[in-house]
Amino acid sequence: MAVMTTAAAVIVDGAAYAQAVEDAVKASAAYYTGGTSGLDDETYDLLVRGIAAWEAEHPEQVLPGSPTGKVAGGAVEGDVPHTVAMLSLDNVFSAEEFTAWAASLARRIGHEAERFSVEPKLDGLAIAARYDRGRLTRLITRGDGTAGEDVSHAIGTVEGLPDELGEPVTVEVRGEVLMTTAQFEHANEVRTGHGGQPFANPRNAAAGTLRAKDRAYTVPMTFFGYGLLPLPDTEADLAARLGGLAHSDLMREAAALGVNTTAGTAVPGSTADTAEQVLARVAEIAALRAELPFGIDGIVVKADLAADQQAAGSGTRAPRWAIAYKLPAVEKITRLLEVEWNVGRTGIIAPRAVLAPVEIDGSTITYATLHNPADITRRDLRLGDHVMVYRAGDVIPRIEAPVAHLRTGDERPIAFPEVCPHCGSGIDTSEQRWRCENGRNCHLVAALSYAAGRDQLDVEGLGHSRVVQLVEAGLVADLADLFSLTRDQLLGLERMGETSTDNLLAAIASAKGRPLSRVLCALGVRGTGRSMSRRIARHFATMDTIRAADAEAMQRVDGIGTEKAPSIVAELAELAPLIDRLVAAGVNMTEPGATPPPPAGSDAEEQAVDAGSAAGPEAAAGGPLAGMTVVVTGAMTGALEALSRNQMNELIERAGGRSSSSVSKKTTLVVAGEGAGSKRAKAETLGVRLAAPEEFAALVADFLG
Repeated sequence: MAVMTTAAAVIVDGAAYAQAVEDAVKASAAYYTGGTSGLDDETYDLLVRGIAAWEAEHPEQVLPGSPTGKVAGGAVEGDVPHTVAMLSLDNVFSAEEFTAWAASLARRIGHEAERFSVEPKLDGLAIAARYDRGRLTRLITRGDGTAGEDVSHAIGTVEGLPDELGEPVTVEVRGEVLMTTAQFEHANEVRTGHGGQPFANPRNAAAGTLRAKDRAYTVPMTFFGYGLLPLPDTEADLAARLGGLAHSDLMREAAALGVNTTAGTAVPGSTADTAEQVLARVAEIAALRAELPFGIDGIVVKADLAADQQAAGSGTRAPRWAIAYKLPAVEKITRLLEVEWNVGRTGIIAPRAVLAPVEIDGSTITYATLHNPADITRRDLRLGDHVMVYRAGDVIPRIEAPVAHLRTGDERPIAFPEVCPHCGSGIDTSEQRWRCENGRNCHLVAALSYAAGRDQLDVEGLGHSRVVQLVEAGLVADLADLFSLTRDQLLGLERMGETSTDNLLAAIASAKGRPLSRVLCALGVRGTGRSMSRRIARHFATMDTIRAADAEAMQRVDGIGTEKAPSIVAELAELAPLIDRLVAAGVNMTEPGATPPPPAGSDAEEQAVDAGSAAGPEAAAGGPLAGMTVVVTGAMTGALEALSRNQMNELIERAGGRSSSSVSKKTTLVVAGEGAGSKRAKAETLGVRLAAPEEFAALVADFLG
């Protein structure tokens, strides 16, 4: 797990301190009133830590408006008093700081905390939801901790916060309102469709949406509860019971009432008996962060037992029995300098953002993905914009949205290409992803070089320069032409002697016998790659069966959804003449060991569905890895040394398993060779089984060859 250092903004004198306080208060007010802060989380944290450091050295100069003395959102005025103060949390940024906090808690309560609760720190807006005899009557923001703003107009738009509880009790549920990634995308589509500026990120979107009144539209948000407490009118016996429950029990009680909690997520709240166990759970949650459908910026650790909480007490700003372990920032604000338009080997014209360099989670980011022209238009991106950039784990950096309120007026529209940037041909704009009208022929050299690569047809001697030579000589216009090359044609090329010619012809002849999965991958069908090509080939077994499949049949392949299936079917139809020529040239079109699925609607298919094997032969494959998801990392040795990563993945699937490139809780086995780094560490964190190359080779020995 990455550890954030406790760096802070450097404040050199009283004037700089006063300016820092003003900047922090303005940023907090902008965020908590409309979700429009000009500072990203890490910048704000650095600023506040700098303020705290200055105040520690100059206690006599502390300004009354300093953010160090306020709860989060303290700049926001509220007129609804909280029955119990709604405080913020203090932060730690490393294992050492957490261990020191746990020790201070033990000193405060006179013994080691008996148990801790550990939950993800959700990246949203804290609210209190009041229920009167089981019915939701009021929503209140945190405000200044003593009173908050009434946002009851949002009732009915927050998923996970039921209008009526499972029991007619009078209680207050506290928790976080946020937008999931999908809700954020939807909110920005709706917002820009109504002429508004897109939100910079899901957190800001939730903050702005929760307070918005009299809008012509509504967008959903999601609530996760983290507290349950009595109100003045709560039944005495219930109030007494809630007051004595551990935090983990309170969360089970809230869930039983129908309130959404993290229990149903990939990072459910849990308990730990020691600080060491807490840190292990922190590492587990951090490792899953990039895969979550919602944002987290840390992990909340609390003394679980009510008695320990009462003994520790609270300060004016934060409870002393809870802490937030902050994770490295995955979002930063930077400038969009330029947009590049690149043409892929299938003719897709893909935009890429060029950014002012910014460091996120230990990596310097200078480029970010932009999906397509429609995405640029929907996000209202402009050159010179300040943009919010997101990156977590191995996720490709992406632009969330422009930070529109930071615009100066000097920003410029992004120019879309009118002709293909590579070959100058027309552009097919009928779909969201634009494509050169020449398709694969636009990047014929790239397409052929890819097809001849080691993990596709593996044509030794057919590197990039040789492909260029063949194309420029007019000998090859598509993949099938490779298999009709003659000895005389090759001998007529520069730097092609008899030996190199014979070797290349032999390599091309060998390529005819590659498995169907390799041939399918060489075709470069959009939406597929090496792994998906293997799944399709193992599912259908023959090219004829693949070509006969409609979108519904294609969706039965693991990992192909309703959006991808029609495009794969359509592209295979487009490639029909090329496939026919490959068949005529004698190229293999079957997958060894695979069996075609039963015909649609047949008794055999119904039996397969009943048996839970509708995914076809790839799901039913036996072998020592049956039912296992395997990740390979590091350099292989021994019997596996000569295998490429793709060949390792093929081996895994021949042995009945499923290959994957990332480690998660669903991973069964990680094969860790020499130099294995982050993936091995993540496997150890998640408790995933590890195997050395030699151990794995012995396990799949019958499938090596």
